[in-house]
Amino acid sequence: MFCPLKLIMKKVFVITLVLLLIFFMVGCTGVDNVTNIDNNADENKAPNIYNNLDQMKKVQNGDNISINYTGKLEDGEVFDTSLAPGREPLTFDVGEGQMIKGFDTGVLGMKVGEKKTITLAPENAYGVTNEDNKQAIPFSNLPQQDFNVGQEVVLGQYRLKVYDVNDEGIVASVNRFLAGKTLIFDLELVSIN
Repeated sequence: MFCPLKLIMKKVFVITLVLLLIFFMVGCTGVDNVTNIDNNADENKAPNIYNNLDQMKKVQNGDNISINYTGKLEDGEVFDTSLAPGREPLTFDVGEGQMIKGFDTGVLGMKVGEKKTITLAPENAYGVTNEDNKQAIPFSNLPQQDFNVGQEVVLGQYRLKVYDVNDEGIVASVNRFLAGKTLIFDLELVSIN
């Protein structure tokens, strides 16, 4: 005798098995962690490891991030890079005033693994050169060398333009070394911590 209920039950059972099989196959192919490895990369560099949620998150003010960068002048001269041997990615809190203004705003909206280039006018970098920022500097705070009026001297992060030389020291305008320069940064976001 034909029983439609048994036939319906068999079909429901088969459909349920097929759906479970599909569910498990899709679930098993999902990946929780992604390793971004460049097979041609220097073996001394650690791979960037991040999860899928980090790929979707974008940098916002207040985030603590790690980023690789190369800073260049307009003529292509590299003045600083985190990619030099023995260096680590730069880590800082975005929007907290730890970086120059243009760098801070330039990273906003980036995602982990993203690369971009930003160009910063002096106003958004180390400022314009201020020749009126003159200071008397005693010889005891300067390296032992001869100073001449009109001479420009680079001391660490600062560039001095000498306006006067006297028995005690010099009078010079003091500006950051990169003041007045347009800066170009190649960036790669390593992580949002």
